Amino acid sequence: MLTDTHCHLFKEYYEDLDKVLKDASNNGVNRYIVDADNIASCHELLETTKKYDNLYITLGIHPENCDEDPQVIDDLIKDNIDNGKIVAVGEIGLDYYYTKDNKDKQIESFKKQLDIAKKYNLPVIVHSREATKDTMDILKEYPEVHGVIHCFSGSLETALEYIKMGYYIGVGGVLTFKNSKLDDIIKELPVVRILFETDAPFLAPEPHRGKTNEPKYIKDIAEYASKLFDLSLDEISAITESNVNTLFFKKRD
Repeated sequence: MLTDTHCHLFKEYYEDLDKVLKDASNNGVNRYIVDADNIASCHELLETTKKYDNLYITLGIHPENCDEDPQVIDDLIKDNIDNGKIVAVGEIGLDYYYTKDNKDKQIESFKKQLDIAKKYNLPVIVHSREATKDTMDILKEYPEVHGVIHCFSGSLETALEYIKMGYYIGVGGVLTFKNSKLDDIIKELPVVRILFETDAPFLAPEPHRGKTNEPKYIKDIAEYASKLFDLSLDEISAITESNVNTLFFKKRD
């Protein structure tokens, strides 16, 4: 069995969530971690998770939405932390791909949400694009906080540094792309620090590239990775599921 550790199962993208989850279950997926990216999606996911026992959520503000108030995230976590469904703060981080004009605002939002993660002893889902140095420098200010570097696409040296800092590496559909060299990096990493994620509805893996991504395709990512590590699908599933449990589902003080 597998967990999709990062997907965006919003009404905006999927008309029939029951079918999406049934198709995933039929493909060996038994658990879902759905990531918010703004305050509206946080409210939506708090309602969605009430309907599905095996659907868990993260609450956070994506760097593209850094003008929103992180205090709302703190309040939502405080009011809902006892339901057992909030497993991380995210998707948070830095993104300088389109613009650096709001860099200071992004950093402020990122740090405030890292403070929230520290306050509630929750892991974080970190988005970092064209911002590796700032991301790493900021995370080093929070040695108590750990999590996953979502949709990792950096160098081997960067990946190993994140792992040294206590982070897991999120591996998704990009791993399978024919023009990607990510497989050369991922196969050099310890599998005990790998998490599988789809980022659905984005970045569907081969051979589904170009389609709307869904959690059912996590199996394709796992099968591709199993060959890189010379493991069976059952073996790599067992290891990565243990990783998921350690990061997201261990008992917290």
